[in-house]
Amino acid sequence: MALDTPALMVDLDVMQANIERIANACKAAGIAWRPHMKGIKIPAIAHKAIKAGALGVTCAKLGEAEVMAASGIGDILVANQIVGAPKIARLTGLQRHAHVKVLVDNRENVSDLAAAAREANVRLPVAIEVDIGLSRSGVAPGEQAVELAKHIATERALEFVGIVAWEGHATSIENPQKKIAEVEKSVALLTDTAALLRRSGFATPIVSCGGTGTYLITAKLPGVTEVQAGGGILSDVRYRTKFHVDHPYALTILSTVISRPNDRRIICDAGKKTMSHDAAVPIPIGLKDVASISFSAEHSRINLDASNADIKVGDKIEFVVGYGDTTVLLHDDLIGMRDDRVEIVWPILGRGKLR
Repeated sequence: MALDTPALMVDLDVMQANIERIANACKAAGIAWRPHMKGIKIPAIAHKAIKAGALGVTCAKLGEAEVMAASGIGDILVANQIVGAPKIARLTGLQRHAHVKVLVDNRENVSDLAAAAREANVRLPVAIEVDIGLSRSGVAPGEQAVELAKHIATERALEFVGIVAWEGHATSIENPQKKIAEVEKSVALLTDTAALLRRSGFATPIVSCGGTGTYLITAKLPGVTEVQAGGGILSDVRYRTKFHVDHPYALTILSTVISRPNDRRIICDAGKKTMSHDAAVPIPIGLKDVASISFSAEHSRINLDASNADIKVGDKIEFVVGYGDTTVLLHDDLIGMRDDRVEIVWPILGRGKLR
């Protein structure tokens, strides 16, 4: 390939097939799809998902939601708490450009959101986050969610739209039957909470969960209205080897061999600043006898089990990305490839949007 390196690339055909696979699974289950963009960050890809049937997107950060809204996406869930006056002011302002829902899990934040919404003269949609086993954010299932919904109901500037959770603790369970059982048990805490809220007089239209590592199970569970699987659009080593999701790899890094100190060592120009390896180690494609791979800031070092003098300085080595979420954000652009030719270059507009 004539591309300068390091280069972040996506196989457009594989990506589209992954999009359609998730969309079709959701259609078959009769539920909605709201793909998470935290690891993708490119509005053009979000629009492709929506064209395939997604109702909107999920974002991790308000800055990502602003990027998506600016691109014309009108239905956005920020799967996070928005805390502090500067962010809340941005959130209320964004309501005039898109329908942006936000998660809550404590009364004080609810009151702060309501006060800002009243001042901005908007009605802010909020969903309660429920902790169903991940032990991160969220209220306990059941009565705690009802109590928070009652507090939301006292604030006329807020609209209660449902409940959201993430069964992320189940993603890495290797045994398929044990994984299914844990997902079913965890998601039942969410759907039972939704039923309790409805019995308590609260319409609960959104019951949202299900990432790439679990969506094929979650989508079929009664009471779930939408899943958030997004990482499987690009796929990576982590999703396939740690989460056991068989989506083909679409995301790769092209690198150049810059040194051959000996016939068992290959040095490439793609290091930690190009591709992360904390969650999963990138895989060099088509390279035999790999003993180990290590990374420094600007270099990757491939040690071989056997001598290989065929690979020369200047040759290209393509890596499957280890974890897209912590790799995409390192780059300015994603290069869309089809049949080994550059078809399009997308700016990664959501990178750096940490606030």
